[in-house]
Amino acid sequence: MTMTHQRAQFPVDSSVLRLIQFALHEDIGTGDITSDLCIPLTARASARFIVKEQGVICGLPILPIVFRQLSDHVNVDVLVEEGSDCQPGTIVATVEGPAHALLSGERTALNFIQRMSGVASKTRSYVERIAGTQASILDTRKTIPGWRLLDKYATLIGGARNHRFGLYDMVMIKDNHITACGGIQQAVDRVVSELRSHKVIRIEVEAQNLGDVSEVLRCSGVHRVMFDNFTPELVRQGVQLVAHRLETEASGGITYTNIRDYAQAGVDYISVGAITHSAVALDISMKFIVPRQN
Repeated sequence: MTMTHQRAQFPVDSSVLRLIQFALHEDIGTGDITSDLCIPLTARASARFIVKEQGVICGLPILPIVFRQLSDHVNVDVLVEEGSDCQPGTIVATVEGPAHALLSGERTALNFIQRMSGVASKTRSYVERIAGTQASILDTRKTIPGWRLLDKYATLIGGARNHRFGLYDMVMIKDNHITACGGIQQAVDRVVSELRSHKVIRIEVEAQNLGDVSEVLRCSGVHRVMFDNFTPELVRQGVQLVAHRLETEASGGITYTNIRDYAQAGVDYISVGAITHSAVALDISMKFIVPRQN
């Protein structure tokens, strides 16, 4: 499934549904013995999802999917827009239905929205850090296995743009490809030759130094050059060398502290693995209001 850069749409995809089902099975196993022992099967309840620290809320569309795996009689009411910057104490959603379903789905639902909100929040901080420059933040493939669609959806909610989703939707010629092929020119020529009937697939080439950048510029068919582990000053020189003939991307060694220096060097894109691999879950809780007995 692809997502547009202009608008993030929640990925209603079979792989996401399987992930939710796996997570529920992992948690519930043979049964929620605590709820089974102390809560009558007929009991109904209502609960609130409450944000406990400031951050960007993300993943709210997943709540009804989680709870309706457990009961068709669960109602979810989302109270804020996806991507809202929420303050502590904000109630972002309420849920009402069979108490057993709410209790059994609580941790799984929270795990999803806490993780996704953490990714969106971290992404938003990086996006705001380079505000006023021409650069855009890109995510990477450094995602939790099985979470690729959700992690990349969360970065869109945070204001980044999606890089490739996997090895299948974009050519990225990296150092190991170049070594295996015997050089940049050889690797690009081979790819272009094989892609004759697939013009829609874009080609990006990784450069380790300015000499590599010059070699990439001599190749036909390349769309973007990546400055890998360049300093901001070397990125500036690389941008000047490219002179808008290709898109430019900076990657490697980029932190929240130095990312604005890279953006001000004039690069088009900055890929940041930290927005997914180092995101900290946003603190959100689910609290029952008043359980009702039938």
